[in-house]
Amino acid sequence: MLSHRIPALILSLILSVWAISAATAQTADDPRAATGGAQTLEDIMARQNGLQIDDTFRKSATGTPGDATSTSGQLGTLGGVSDPELWRAFRYGTADITSSSNGPAATVVIQDGGMRWLQVRGGILPAYGGYMLLAMMLVLLAFYLIRGRIMIEGGKTGITILRFSLIERIAHWSMAIPFILLALTGLALLFGRTVLIPLFGKEAFSVIATTGKVIHNNIAWVFIAGLILSFLLWALRNIPNGTDIRWLLKGGGLFTKGVHPDSGKFNAGEKIIFWIVIIFGGLISFTGLALLFPYQVTVFAPVLDLLNSLGIAQLLGMGDAGGALSPQEEMQYAQFWHTALGFILMTVIIAHIYLGSVGMEGALESMKSGKVDVQWAKEHHNLWYDEIADTGIKPAPDTLSSTPGE
Repeated sequence: MLSHRIPALILSLILSVWAISAATAQTADDPRAATGGAQTLEDIMARQNGLQIDDTFRKSATGTPGDATSTSGQLGTLGGVSDPELWRAFRYGTADITSSSNGPAATVVIQDGGMRWLQVRGGILPAYGGYMLLAMMLVLLAFYLIRGRIMIEGGKTGITILRFSLIERIAHWSMAIPFILLALTGLALLFGRTVLIPLFGKEAFSVIATTGKVIHNNIAWVFIAGLILSFLLWALRNIPNGTDIRWLLKGGGLFTKGVHPDSGKFNAGEKIIFWIVIIFGGLISFTGLALLFPYQVTVFAPVLDLLNSLGIAQLLGMGDAGGALSPQEEMQYAQFWHTALGFILMTVIIAHIYLGSVGMEGALESMKSGKVDVQWAKEHHNLWYDEIADTGIKPAPDTLSSTPGE
C-alpha cells in the first residue's frame, strides 16, 4: 500500500515546492504581496523620512473590482464596501458624493494635503523668509559701514534737471506705499501666532489681524494699478542693452569711488529691479486674486494639467501624475507662492529703498520733486544727461532750473 502512495507523495511534494517558489517569486516581484496589498515596512520608513511613495495600492482599494473610481458595486475586498475602503475613496476624491451645498469644495471630505501645507506655512515659509530678510539687512549694514554713503563726488551745482514727471512719480508711489503696507500686514498675519501673540496677547493681535486683513485686501488694488501704470511708462526704457553689461562688469561704480560707468535713464541695476518688480509683483497679484476670490480664480490647476501632460508633475511634488488638484490644494499652492514671492520681492525692495534714500546722496529727490542735481545726473546717468542736453533744452521751471542749496 505504501508503494502506491509514494508517487502521490512525491507529486504533492513537487507541487508544494513549486507553490512556495511561485509565492517567493511573486513576493520578489511585488513587495506588497506579503502584506496582502497593504503598505510595507519600506513604505512606512520612506514616509517617515519625508519621501513620496506610490499610493496606487491604496487608491485602487475602494471596494470595486477593476474600478478605482467608485465605491459602488456588489463585491469588494470584504464582500462589500468596508469602512476603510469608503474612507480611502473619500481621501483620494473618488467617492460619489452629493451635497446640498453647491460650493466647489463641498464634496471634499478629506483633503490629503492639509497637513503638508500646515507644516510648510508654520515652518519653511516663515523661517527661510525671515532669514532672507535678515540677511539682506545685515548685508546692507555691512555695505554702509565699509563703503559709506555714495556721495556726489563733484559736489552739488545747485542746478537741477527734471528726471521724473508727475505721472511717473504717481506711478512709483502708487506701488511703493501700498507695497510697504502689504508687506507689513502680510508679515503680521504670517508671524502672528509665533511673534505678535506672545508680545501683545491674543486680544490685541485680533485687532491687528482684522485691521491688517482689511488693509491688505483693499490696498492691493492700488498696488496693481501702480504696477500696470509703471509697466506702460517704463517698460521700453528698461530693455537691456550692451551698456548694461559694461555697467554690471564695473559693479555700477557702487564699490569703488571715482568709478562712474555709462548709463542711460535707467542703469542695469535699476532695470533688474524694475523687471523683478513687474514679474514678481504680477505673479503676487495673480495669486492674490486667487486668494481674494477663492475657487473662482484658478492658477495652479492649469499648470498641473500641463505638468501632467509632460509627465513631470510628480517629480515636482505637485501630486501624482494624472491627478487633479482639489479646490483646497489650489488655495494652498496660491498661498505658498503668494508668500514665497512676497519674501523675495521684499528682500529686493529693501535694497532698493536703501540705495534710493540713505545709501546715495541726491537719489531720493528724483521721486520727491522729480528733479536731480545736474552733477548727480552726469555721474550716475551720463548718457541720459547727454540725451537731454542734445535736445537743446534751456533752463525752465520744469526742465533746467537754478535752485541754489537744493
